[in-house]
Amino acid sequence: MGLWSSRKPDDEVDDGDAESSYNRSRLRDPDETTRLLPPAAGHRHLDPDDPAVTPYNLLSVRSLRWVSIILLVISLLWWILLLISIFVTPPGMHSRGSGFFDFAYTTLATGSLAALLVFYVTPSRSEQYSWIALSILLLVDTIIILSVPRIRWEEGWVGIVSVIGATLVSAWAVLCDRVVEYGKVEEEERLTGRRETRRSWKEWLSVFAVTIILISFIALSVLFTGNLIIRAWDLTLTPPGTRYFVDNQKYEVHIFCLGDVTNSHGEKVTTALLEGGEDPVECGLEGWARDAFRNKTIDRYCYWDRPGMGFSENAPSPLSAGMAVDALSEALSRADETGPWVLVSHGVGGIYSRIFASRHTMEVKSLLLIDALPESQLERIGSAGRGFVLWLRGILSPLGVDRLMGVIFRGRSRNDRVIGRSAYQNPKQIKAKLQENLVATTFTRNEVVAARAILPRDIPFVVVSSGKAVKADKSWDDGQRELTELTDNLIAWDVVDHAPHEVWNDPQGRVLLEKRVGELVHQK
Repeated sequence: MGLWSSRKPDDEVDDGDAESSYNRSRLRDPDETTRLLPPAAGHRHLDPDDPAVTPYNLLSVRSLRWVSIILLVISLLWWILLLISIFVTPPGMHSRGSGFFDFAYTTLATGSLAALLVFYVTPSRSEQYSWIALSILLLVDTIIILSVPRIRWEEGWVGIVSVIGATLVSAWAVLCDRVVEYGKVEEEERLTGRRETRRSWKEWLSVFAVTIILISFIALSVLFTGNLIIRAWDLTLTPPGTRYFVDNQKYEVHIFCLGDVTNSHGEKVTTALLEGGEDPVECGLEGWARDAFRNKTIDRYCYWDRPGMGFSENAPSPLSAGMAVDALSEALSRADETGPWVLVSHGVGGIYSRIFASRHTMEVKSLLLIDALPESQLERIGSAGRGFVLWLRGILSPLGVDRLMGVIFRGRSRNDRVIGRSAYQNPKQIKAKLQENLVATTFTRNEVVAARAILPRDIPFVVVSSGKAVKADKSWDDGQRELTELTDNLIAWDVVDHAPHEVWNDPQGRVLLEKRVGELVHQK
């Protein structure tokens, strides 16, 4: 007994049935299995606005789109990881540079993939040329990063992968744009009988939007390139001292010393160890110390650049004051510098010097605190608002607008940008201050409180305060008074009437500082 079927054999299906099947298929949304034309003779062409006329009919177009979606997901995950690494560095992902450059290029790559997918089926000449221009600029950036040894060293594999990834994404967009355009033309000719030259108002809006977005990306890339050129030039500035690896070879810090270790009698001299405040030591603090050395007020001095400041590289995050002091101790050991020391510190540097003194009680003879920050006012550097501003400045720093303007209109030199008046624009220094901000009221506060308890009560010290600061801010006056109780051996508390926070910028303050450091160095 055979099975009965009402289906007609293929050779008995008439044109009416085919036409009816075709009409039924058009009632639902077309997909890649939808019959676009009836099998009957006549080759009926579709209307150009018919949804079935789309480059998505082609497997190549659909495949490239799915690959682009996968690339977007990967790029977004990498972007999130880099964002986290600014605050907490994952193992193996430490960048000796600021960490903001790799984040910037990944942001550009992620934005490029998003723009490609949103405007995937509206290719245009303006879009094509924009993608090509962006690819060329990013290729130039890749060449700069790979060809300048110091940039390549600071950025590491994370930065190199990020910039190469952005370059490949832009090249991928050029390929996708061409394939979609060819697919669009092919499907129009096959299904409508001709290539469509007109655009709907939605298509024109799409072309306009993607062109504006890509021009913005090109402008960003131009700024990236200009900033990289400035950075390459700045890295040719030779540090006066030596860089030493610390923290298991993760990064280098810079130390400089001037003067002989022993005097004419063969006795070991006391060395003034300088700790900078909000700016690199070379920006001002080292200037009056060098004058004191030339005047033979002191026999020798050393200074270091904290991680991210001056000629030192950035450390992994988080970085507390105690961690930075550990790096200093390791670097001094590698440099075979053993003291004895008179610690001279300014501003927030006072926190670092006090922790160092508590951990090297046998080598530290005394302290000179110059308008130093007391631990009770760590909120000044650890507030959430200041942290957000520093983070925002860091995110925008790869654009280098302020640095470019400084070069073009103000004649700023590489010395200004690395250790001078424009050092605050340096992305590495911005990262260092952000790291300082993140742990100021937690880890650092605990470390300096412990240091106060450990510091010997008989260690001599001098406090020099800014007259302008204590008169303008009672809380700062109270903080300076608090510092005078650091130990039981206060030599002097000097308030320089007209001196700013950088006390050495006042003639009277400069003379006083040289006098006080001389007294401490030669104290028996």
